[in-house]
Amino acid sequence: MRSALATHDFGTVFYVARAEAGISYSMIAAETGIKPERVGTLAKGHGRVTTFEKIARIADVFRIPGRMVGLAPRPWETQPHSLAPRREFLKNTAAASLAVGLPELSRPATGGRLGGDLPQKLRQRTARLRRLDDVLGGGDTYRTYLGEYQSTRALLRHNSYTQETGRGLLSVLAEQAQQAGWAAFDGGRHAEARGLYEASRTAAVDAEDAALAGNALAFLAYQRLRGDREERQSAVQTAARSCAMAGPDAAPGVRALLSERLAWAHAVAGHADETERALDTAQTALAEIDGTPQPDWAAWVDETELQIMSGRCWTELRRPLRAVPTLEAALAQYDDSHARDKALYLSWLADSYLAAGEIEQAARVISRALDLSSGVASVRPRERLVPVLQRLSEHSDLPSVADVLEQARS
Repeated sequence: MRSALATHDFGTVFYVARAEAGISYSMIAAETGIKPERVGTLAKGHGRVTTFEKIARIADVFRIPGRMVGLAPRPWETQPHSLAPRREFLKNTAAASLAVGLPELSRPATGGRLGGDLPQKLRQRTARLRRLDDVLGGGDTYRTYLGEYQSTRALLRHNSYTQETGRGLLSVLAEQAQQAGWAAFDGGRHAEARGLYEASRTAAVDAEDAALAGNALAFLAYQRLRGDREERQSAVQTAARSCAMAGPDAAPGVRALLSERLAWAHAVAGHADETERALDTAQTALAEIDGTPQPDWAAWVDETELQIMSGRCWTELRRPLRAVPTLEAALAQYDDSHARDKALYLSWLADSYLAAGEIEQAARVISRALDLSSGVASVRPRERLVPVLQRLSEHSDLPSVADVLEQARS
């Protein structure tokens, strides 16, 4: 490490931080302001960091004394008690490190009486923590989200409160369980995800929160789509129940979210007409949004996300002439900082290019997806890319394809 620092070989620094301390490349990217794919490339020994600003930023993030990288002492070096032990810093996970920046919530002592404002405070904290999912994978966020869920569950068990406050806390608990379940699913912890989704549905029903109960069913449906044909048919029924449970009076953003997930279930099951109807329903619901605040857990659904879902659906239904332009247009507006999601969406674009016989284009898109997914703490991009790479390998005589296959192996 000392040798790497002396030569500004930050790729080795990143590699060691990941290998020895479990700090993901996505975490390093978020903290240093370097794109995730660039962090992965550097860690593989390709390229260098040469600008003063980036070197100084890396030194500050890792608490590397300036003398070790040829800089003057950093401001924090002269401040008493500001330098955390290096070993403790390296042991911190990405999610815990970012969560430290959130305003601390003063939690009531066990056995006390909970105030009526606590559910709203917890909901606001949950919304802030949800932003971690924009840049990190479930492998980084799972323990943080699970800890929030367990803490709220303990509050419900060991304190007293009014009936209204209890319903509010149960609603927050349902939301937190969904967040933790999603992170578990994204990190490959499928049994934990299913248990958390079920717990979320129970809490939402007890809270009389029909929208969150519907969303819990939608999550369960999404997970069941990984199964066999019978399981996928069950997923369609569950997704339909999610829309019915939320009902026609749910916020437009909620109805749009649940309808696009129903569309996805139909697409995976091979139901083209039903897919199109569900997508149209989602579009109609989005058009009803008039500036009224939507639930934070559904607020991420917008026109771009619906375009992407439409392109994914047409890819699953083997309609590349519809899928390719839809995905190309949507992904042109999608920032690379959302590395996990963009890598996933690019995998469907590559899939459609292959279906259309555009092999070189598919290879180009897969290469981009591999770059973006490097170091992301999520199992899903690689799972999605494996079958696409297998199909691409049938054209390994093409130089562009051979290059991508080598990139995937490395």
